Amino acid sequence: MERPWYRSFNWPLASVCVIISLTGVLFISSATLHDPTASDEYRKQLLYIAVGIGLMFLVAFVDYHRWQRWAAAIYVINLLLLVFILVKGHSALGAQRWITIGPLQFQPSEPAKLTLAITLAALLCRGTYAQLRELVFPLVAVAIPALLIVKQPDLGTALVILAILTTQLFFGLPNLLDFAIYAAALISGAVFVVTSNAILKPFQKARLLIFLNPKADPQGAGWNLNQSKIAVGSGELFGKGLYHGTQTQLNFVPEHSRDFIFTVVGEETGFIGALALIGLYCIMIYGGLRAMFTARDRFGFLLAAGIVAMFAFHIVVNIGMTVGIMPITGIPLPFMSYGGSSVITNFIAVGILLNIHMQRDKLVF
Repeated sequence: MERPWYRSFNWPLASVCVIISLTGVLFISSATLHDPTASDEYRKQLLYIAVGIGLMFLVAFVDYHRWQRWAAAIYVINLLLLVFILVKGHSALGAQRWITIGPLQFQPSEPAKLTLAITLAALLCRGTYAQLRELVFPLVAVAIPALLIVKQPDLGTALVILAILTTQLFFGLPNLLDFAIYAAALISGAVFVVTSNAILKPFQKARLLIFLNPKADPQGAGWNLNQSKIAVGSGELFGKGLYHGTQTQLNFVPEHSRDFIFTVVGEETGFIGALALIGLYCIMIYGGLRAMFTARDRFGFLLAAGIVAMFAFHIVVNIGMTVGIMPITGIPLPFMSYGGSSVITNFIAVGILLNIHMQRDKLVF
């Protein structure tokens, strides 16, 4: 006998995502307090959150097996949007990543992460993958959108997609030797990309060099990293207080309502506030892992694994780059950073996890 939906619903996972997103609005309002051009960002973010929460609950009651049937159509639609971006996309800050719809902007590379998690889970459920050559189709399916995203350029999102692919192959391949071959090829490819001048843009290579030597160009390529570390460090134990962070309010750290939102948390709420936020993320990841390990079938397990990998990679890399233990890659902090495409995609992803978790008790005849 099935339990009522409200008893099977993963309330801690849904609640913690809402709490993090509303906390993000608070820090976005602080980050944009003295910036007239961005003073309405926190209001827009509230609207995005409201839409995202609605979609999260809607998707939570959509049987996750439907995503397996819709995978091909979703993949093609997202691929066409990525192609459209390169032709007619809106450009800003040296990147061409957005589609402008009236006053709103849509970034197709954000739902591309979730789309590829669904597509890969569906593909890995279709074959046995007992032979290495069977991997060609999933790798090509990932390579095409990944290259389109790199072309924008958006290296951070491409790395997230790589993390999703690696996680799903680790859990999805029956032969560990095949995964080891994939990992070796991945490492070789990464070395080629870093050492070659043909793929990475000059500013992307500069970020990697600054990560290795933060003092190399403190007024240029190293500015963001140095100011971020100063802001986080100056928060000390309890922070300077909301709306009272000097580095934040004087705009020393660029993009601090987006990619560098964690610097605002660190400076204004200190180590305690930053630790509390990380604790909330741990609860979120734990909720995702519960859905993953209680999934009733292979597709649900692999899809949940891809979504958890997506969130974990975002969190680790984003927080890591603000304190100097990761290279600056330009990816948002889930539910905290300003941006409608990211917030809505994240809530939809959580909705899928909620449905996988709710169906754990269903009987299969």
